[in-house]
Formats: sequence, C-alpha cells, structure tokens
Amino acid sequence: MSADPLFAWLEASAFSIWMRESPSLWAFPGILAAHTVGLGLLAGLNGALDLRVLGVAPGVPTDAFRRYLPLMWLGLWMNVVSGIALVIAYPTKALTNPVFHLKLGLIVMSLLVLRATLRKPTKTLAVLSLAGWAAAITAGRLLAYTCSRLMVDEICT
Repeated sequence: MSADPLFAWLEASAFSIWMRESPSLWAFPGILAAHTVGLGLLAGLNGALDLRVLGVAPGVPTDAFRRYLPLMWLGLWMNVVSGIALVIAYPTKALTNPVFHLKLGLIVMSLLVLRATLRKPTKTLAVLSLAGWAAAITAGRLLAYTCSRLMVDEICT
C-alpha cells in the first residue's frame, strides 16, 4: 500500500503549506534554526564529553558532564519537535529518501552509544560517538541536496 495519500494529506495541511510558503522567519528558517540549536546542545555537548574521554582537558572529571545532561535532553527534544515540523513541510521528500532513514539510524546509534558512555566511558565508545554524530550531521546536510520526489506529484530535478 502506498503512503502517497498520507503524504498528500500532510502536504495539503495548513501547517505544511505555512512551513513551505510563509516568508516569516518563524516558518521554515526559524524551525531549521531551532533544529540546529538542538543539534548543538545534543551533539555538541556529547562531542565535548567524547573529547574528554579521549584525553582532552584531563583536569575536568568525566562525571562533570552529567550536569549538562538536562541541556542535552533539551537539545534532543528540540530536534524531535523541529524535525517533525521539517518532515511535515516536505513529507514525501523526507520519507522517500534513504538518506533520511540513514540519518535516523545514525542518531539512534549515537544515542545508544551516549547511554553506554554514561555508564562506562571508554575511548572506543567516544570514537564511535564522534563518528556517529559526524555521520548523522553529514546525512542531515545531504538531505537538502538529495531526493527523488519533492512532493507527491513532483519529481526532484
């Protein structure tokens, strides 16, 4: 069964149209900016923890990063909410793009590595985490340039 009717319904929703067509900074540009801030909080602080585990700033105890967990979770939820909004703007483009699914898989993997790192920080986990976030961010950037279908009735050119 095709998901096209769901994609068409989402694309015709007032929110999707507003996200795509509004000149407001609160529309697509603002949501994308919030997504980037969330990414900075989550992946940036996670990256700082990873670098500490790898030996950078040895005077800072690894446990000191636990105080930043609420900011990391805030970043995660900012990304979940803004990411859903970005998908609603272009559901066909996102959900038919294998790069989008790769990005989600890399995020899940990176979050699982973060969970393991918080239990027992190791250099292997830190390297995996840095690589996972770098790959997820790269996949996210590639979404702007890759697609087979932009909208239900529109092929990417």
